Parts: sequence; C-alpha cells; structure tokens
Amino acid sequence: MAAAGADALPAPSAREGGSLAAGEAALAEVHRLLDAWLAHEPGARLGADPEELHQLRVTARRIDATLSLFKQHLPPAVLKARKTAKALLRSLGATRDLDVQLAGLNAYCAELPEEERRALEPLKERLTIERARARARMLRALDSEPTRRWIQTLTAASVAPPAANDAGAVSFAAVMPQRVRRRFRRLRKAVRRLRADSAMEDFHRVRRRAKQLRYALESGVALYGKPAEELLKALRRMQDELGAYQDAHMARTHLNSLAADPACALPPATLFHMGRLAEHHARVTSQARSTVTKSWRKVRGRRWKALRARLGEFEHSTSPSAGPVPGSLPALGNASPAAEATRLSH
Repeated sequence: MAAAGADALPAPSAREGGSLAAGEAALAEVHRLLDAWLAHEPGARLGADPEELHQLRVTARRIDATLSLFKQHLPPAVLKARKTAKALLRSLGATRDLDVQLAGLNAYCAELPEEERRALEPLKERLTIERARARARMLRALDSEPTRRWIQTLTAASVAPPAANDAGAVSFAAVMPQRVRRRFRRLRKAVRRLRADSAMEDFHRVRRRAKQLRYALESGVALYGKPAEELLKALRRMQDELGAYQDAHMARTHLNSLAADPACALPPATLFHMGRLAEHHARVTSQARSTVTKSWRKVRGRRWKALRARLGEFEHSTSPSAGPVPGSLPALGNASPAAEATRLSH
C-alpha cells in the first residue's frame, strides 16, 4: 500500500501555537519515511545498486527509532508492528554486510598485483554466492505477509486524522529535551565503560547509542538550530568512524570462519591472502579506541554544552506555567535541504 505524498500533509507549523502533539509529530515523520521506503524498495529488490539497499535499511532503522522515541504517545497497533521491523532489519542487514564485504574486497584487490588478485578470486566467488543466498532470504522477507502488514499498519496510522483527545496531549516540543538528554546519558555511559581491551561489541554499543542520540536530535533539529546542527556533525563523524571499524571486524570474523570451514575447500593461495586481508582488517579495528576518545571529546565538549543550554530554554518555555511555545514549530525533521539530504543518507 503506497503512502500518500509527504507534501500532501499539512505542515505541523500550521497548527495554532505550534503545539503539535508528540504522537502526531511522530506519525508525520513515519509518513515521510514511508515515502522514502517506497522510493528505495524497488532498487533494493533489483540489487544493481547496493546504495538502494543501504538506504532502505537506513529508512527501516529510522522508522523503528521514531517509534521507539515516541512510544509513549503512539497507538498500541503501531508499537506492536515494531516486532516485524526487527526481523526485517536483520534480513536487510545480512545482505548489506555482504555488499560491504564485497566492496571492501574489490577495493583491497585493486591495490594488488594481478597474480594476487587472481588468488583471491575464489573468495570473491564465495562471497558472491553467499550474497545471492542472503538476497533471496531478504526478498522473501520483503514479500512476507508480516512485512506487508507492517507497511499497511504504519501507512494507515500515519494518514489517519488526529484523535479527538489529542488537543490535551503533550506537545512534541515539551517531550524532546528529556528524550535527547536521556540518549546523551546512555551514550556517555557506553563510552565510559570502554577499556583498552574492550571487545568490538562494546564499541558497537557506543555506535548504537550515538545513532540513537543522533536520530532523536535530528527529530528536533529545526527547533534547536545551530547547537543541534553542530552536535550532529560530531555525532555523524563518530558514527561513520565506528561503522568502518565494525565493518572491518565483521569482515575479519567472516574470513576466519571461512578459513576454518573444511567445506569451503579454498585453495592454499587464497587462504594465504585471506590471512593477509584479515591482518589488514585487524589493523583497522585496532584504532577504534583512540578514535572514540577523540570523537567523544568533540561530542561532549562545547557542542553538547551549547545544546544543553538550548534544551533548557525549551524546557522552561514549554512548562505549564510558561504558556505555549512562542510562534510556530517547524515540521518534525524539517531542516535545510542539505541537512535533510545528509540526515536521510545515514
């Protein structure tokens, strides 16, 4: 079922006083994300451009993040649909991981002499076969009844008129400062738990927390202006750097698994160069700790202090004694065209 165009929805800022209910704002964002889903799903199914699958997976993650962020303000049927999103994300992720590993292998081989590239051809063939199998599972997941019902449920909720009791519902502007602060504290806790010998899963947890804070902050970037934009830049860098380490770790783990599997029957020359490739990935992941330290310093410093002050202003202005927020609030996620393009690409 196709979602109606996002431009067909009245902008939240058109509401008198700018006090859009949190649940309504969340569903408006889901509506826009469903448009993105419908735009990228055909390309992801074809598989000619790995970027289409990447964008589809990002869209699914953003939908789930939005539902999580505003779960206290959404209908039970919408929240129940999150279970389907979790399973779908696993299927999309398995295929995406193999896309990344094949791209990394191609980039690595481009720097090698011809003879060494030929030695790695059996590995490339193996990964290509695995990717084809993962894509077949992904297509079955996309075609499954739970996934189609998930799309229908979210579409119906996102185009439904506001409930009659929404007039007294808590506003989007009122709930956002608490949501952002909570996710910052979770990220800070994850970073503080890191040690020099921490497992990659600990670094991956930091990345997840950074992503959760980023998604929450992007929902309110139009409210908080430059302080939010500056912090978002630091969070994106942190997330991208940690993502590269996670990709390298997963590729190395996969290489070790293939090398230890007798059923693969890879030639000795291929196994030798797989070992060298695994060492290359190990060198990449060894830099994770120092990178997190530098990235976190940029997140928690002046950027967070400026945003924290801005959040405090909104907490005061949306308190019952302060009256309504002056003026009109921008639409959820409404930022500059350049910022919006960056937001939807991750």
